[in-house]
Amino acid sequence: MRVLMFGWEFPPHISGGLGTACFGMTKALAQHGTEIVFVIPHTAGPGRTSHVRLVAADSDADPDADAVPSGETPSLETLLRHIELREIDSILVPYLSAPEYQRVLEQVESRVRRRAAATSVLTARTDYGRNLMAEVARYSEAAERLARNERFDLIHVHDWMTFAAGIRAKHASGRPLVVHVHALEYDRSGEKPNPDVLALEKLGLAAADHIVAVSHYTRSILVNRYEVPPEKVTVVHNAVSRRKAGAIYHSSRPRGGKVVLFLGRVTFQKGPDYFVEAAARVIEKVPNVTFVMAGVGDMLPRMIERVGQLRLGRNFHFTGFLRGEEVERMYAETDLYVMPSVSEPFGISPLEAMLYDVPVIISRNAGVAEVLTHALKVDFWDVTDLANKILAILKYPALSRELLRNGRRELQAIRWDVAADHIQAVYQRLCP
Repeated sequence: MRVLMFGWEFPPHISGGLGTACFGMTKALAQHGTEIVFVIPHTAGPGRTSHVRLVAADSDADPDADAVPSGETPSLETLLRHIELREIDSILVPYLSAPEYQRVLEQVESRVRRRAAATSVLTARTDYGRNLMAEVARYSEAAERLARNERFDLIHVHDWMTFAAGIRAKHASGRPLVVHVHALEYDRSGEKPNPDVLALEKLGLAAADHIVAVSHYTRSILVNRYEVPPEKVTVVHNAVSRRKAGAIYHSSRPRGGKVVLFLGRVTFQKGPDYFVEAAARVIEKVPNVTFVMAGVGDMLPRMIERVGQLRLGRNFHFTGFLRGEEVERMYAETDLYVMPSVSEPFGISPLEAMLYDVPVIISRNAGVAEVLTHALKVDFWDVTDLANKILAILKYPALSRELLRNGRRELQAIRWDVAADHIQAVYQRLCP
């Protein structure tokens, strides 16, 4: 089976969990024999992942030409030779809001004007949409053109920004559409959803021949808030890619004080304010704990200001956005990972932390709580309970060791090849 798949991001250019999930998912599907043409907006730089090869969407390259993926065994090279990453020229980037899009557009147009001036070109323009929804529509038009010239059996799209592309590709090809929901507008914005995004989500869900949700938590929102028929939704939990995490850096955690980590977008959805308030309660009782907030987002200035108000400056570090090895080093130096999300459809980062032998505390409002029994869980709003559980793990090493020992066993069953089996079963129902 050959699948035309639309996503927001893909390694090595990752801004969040969606790119990580798409990498693990496509690699597992490929190893199960599925051919994938993965389409993303924007132009990625050098440094390809090993199991896809790049074919530009406007290229004349032969999609059936042989390719030799780097870093794989010869037998796997044969298996994966027809998997392609295609790019559509667009300035859409993950987790983009309407105001942020305007800033990106202004930056791009400014660069075009400078380049034009430097080369004595009299006129310079870009064809990108004048606002976020216009660019989503423009991207979907390019997706339709691509679909008319591509060979595939099924379309698979990830989250709202690709829904319009999937709909147009379906209309152009007559092929079935699978919508994969990693997050919804109610997750991102709470009870004040962006009406344009919400409308586009509803269109995509209605057009889908089947929907994959990353958790039962997300499925319940689809059924109850979007009125999707329950039989139209299959739950496929995300997983985590194995690596020799413990041996990568051989780094010992800092002696003396403990390190507690928040890693993710600093936005309403992720609950960074609850992390800061719990930190204040912990530091009152254990002054030598360091709290680290790694990430960027619209709430970051407010969090820095709140840390100052609480006089936590000596105990609090803001790292900004981390990627690649920086994330791995952060996990390796951490004693406890906390994810106090207000609404988390899944949440891969706790699984990644556990690979580094880091115990985790997670929100009950997280899909990953459905697959992790041996993690401490909290109601995101209960700052006192969160602080008490942080203190318990920091004060009682036996509790931490027990959580890690049982967590390692649970991780053995949380594999991408299991997720790929479930996704392929959906494919087979639609394309028997």
